[in-house]
Amino acid sequence: MDRILLSTVAYRSPEEVFPYVRSFTDYPKYTEHLKDVRVHGDGGVGAVYDLTLAWWKLSYTARSKVTEVSAPESLEWRLLNDIDARGEWRVEPEPDAAPAGEETASRIFFEAIYDPQSADESTVSLPRFVSLDWVVEKVEPRLLNEAEAVVERLVADIEGTRRDVELTVHEGP
Repeated sequence: MDRILLSTVAYRSPEEVFPYVRSFTDYPKYTEHLKDVRVHGDGGVGAVYDLTLAWWKLSYTARSKVTEVSAPESLEWRLLNDIDARGEWRVEPEPDAAPAGEETASRIFFEAIYDPQSADESTVSLPRFVSLDWVVEKVEPRLLNEAEAVVERLVADIEGTRRDVELTVHEGP
């Protein structure tokens, strides 16, 4: 299993941060590869999200299920199709990280645990002479960059303005 764990600080309380983390339907504006998000359910435990991704000549819809919600601290998810993957968004108060002029801060953690070898080749329509192993080899290094971009743009949305965001990569693939 591979793991991505990164975090950053947003200058808001966990109660203010969590609705943004929980709003998967807003995620396409955080990344160029996520084209559409459709929700089945109310967004709580048991809600299923169809996440349509596109990269290069490939398009794929991942189905993700919310498995646990402990607002405003944690939202856990897992993929339901084609690859063994699960993860969590976690928000922890970190008031000491707030700079002068900001009332408080929270640390936002993004974690994804996945097995790239569990991908089901029959579910992805690949161009001729392209193997799933080649696709995994090309995509996996981009996952960390993509996760970083999502977190940076999420913080801009939370705070209402862009700023340089310091990302801490705790673990990468």
